[in-house]
Amino acid sequence: MRVHWLALAALAMLAGCAAPDPDEPPRVTELRPDDRPAARGDALLRRAMLVEHNAARAAVGAAPLTWSDELAADAARYAAVLAATRDFKHSTGVRGRIPEGENLFMGSRGAYRYDEMVRLWADERRFYRAGAVPDISTTGRWQDVGHYTQIVWRRTSQVGCALASSARDDYLVCRYTPPGNVVGQRVAD
Repeated sequence: MRVHWLALAALAMLAGCAAPDPDEPPRVTELRPDDRPAARGDALLRRAMLVEHNAARAAVGAAPLTWSDELAADAARYAAVLAATRDFKHSTGVRGRIPEGENLFMGSRGAYRYDEMVRLWADERRFYRAGAVPDISTTGRWQDVGHYTQIVWRRTSQVGCALASSARDDYLVCRYTPPGNVVGQRVAD
């Protein structure tokens, strides 16, 4: 069995899963095709992140993202904090030297491939509707599409991601510049 949490667990709430603790997002349980851990490594992470992010961007005519080692280093620092504290929430305050957007993923340690993690974000596209933030979701909650819109935000040009693990879970953090999901702006502006 494998489990994942998206930063706001919107998909789980839409699926009718109940949270055992009102302060935590619901835990989503999925069947695993096998018990082997997913492959890991920096080169594999970078390749999977760029391929999946840029596939989602290509589907809407957005220019491809390039990899930023600086963003990846910032993401690694925050992923380590999440894994150490097991406190799954977006960072607050200044993110890095330049303004940065952020996507988070948490799932059972070793259960998810990197490409699967990004595809869960990209799958939020099914709830997206064109409009200005926050009026961009068919569910009425912009958070239900926020990972997807950050990925395809037209002005965003760079991404950097990192993974850290606790004994139980993997924490993926991706950072973006310029950041997306700016209130009052449209994805394609």
